[in-house]
Amino acid sequence: MDADALRALQAPIKAKYREAPDAAVITLRASGEIDESKIACKLETGRAMVEAGLHPASGGSGMELCSGDMLLEALVACAGVTLKAVATALDIPLRRGVVRAEGDLDFRGTLGVDREAPVGFREIRLDFDVETDAPQEKLDTLLKLTERYCVVFQTINAKPQLTVRMNRG
Repeated sequence: MDADALRALQAPIKAKYREAPDAAVITLRASGEIDESKIACKLETGRAMVEAGLHPASGGSGMELCSGDMLLEALVACAGVTLKAVATALDIPLRRGVVRAEGDLDFRGTLGVDREAPVGFREIRLDFDVETDAPQEKLDTLLKLTERYCVVFQTINAKPQLTVRMNRG
């Protein structure tokens, strides 16, 4: 897809959202079912069922997906798609691109070993390796706009309002 095709594809969508801003607000959903026999949760990804469980550093077998890994994978996926879309829109040819995310966790927090240890990632690093002949100023713009428009990055960066409920069923 080139920049003109992308603009043509998105133009009517953008026009609709300008005319009816409420139409741009979409609720995405995910659900999972707790496994009765082990510490795991089965999730439907839209493509397949996956099973998430404890990370080996907290007692898991390593056979199930770790939700922390899934968070980083979601960040990589979103950042990669956003990078490619922005590069396409700006006519920046990319011969190749690799996106990597890594994050540091202190499992003392999630295991309740140390109340002072944070629960969750204390640092996440997102790296892009690209092969292109584009000048550095274009790459700087590409990075800035990728960061700006990546939904997962912005969600992590600016904590959304969270609501947690327990329903008896």
